[in-house]
Amino acid sequence: MFATNYPLLDVFWSMLYFIILVFWIILIFHIMLDIFRSHDLSGAAKALWVLLILVFPLVGGLMYLVIRGGSMHERQLHVVQAQQKSFEDYIRKVANSKE
Repeated sequence: MFATNYPLLDVFWSMLYFIILVFWIILIFHIMLDIFRSHDLSGAAKALWVLLILVFPLVGGLMYLVIRGGSMHERQLHVVQAQQKSFEDYIRKVANSKE
C-alpha cells in the first residue's frame, strides 16, 4: 500500500502545511483586491505593490499588511456601502416605475 509508510504525524503536518498555504493564497488574493480597489494609490504605486508581492510574496504581503492593513477594513466598508446604496437606488427606481 502507498499510505503504509506514511505515519499519522506526517499526515497531520502535511495537512497543516496545506491549510496554511490555502490561507496564504486567500490572504494574497484579498491584498490584491484591496490594492486594485484603493482610490488613494496612484497607478505607479499599485504597480509597485503588485510587483513587490509577486517577486517577494512573504515580505511584500507582510509589508502591505503592516503599512496599509489597518485601513483595509475601511476601504471594504466603503465598497459595501456603495453597493448597498446602488442597490437601494435601483429598488426605488424600479418601484417608482411600476406606479
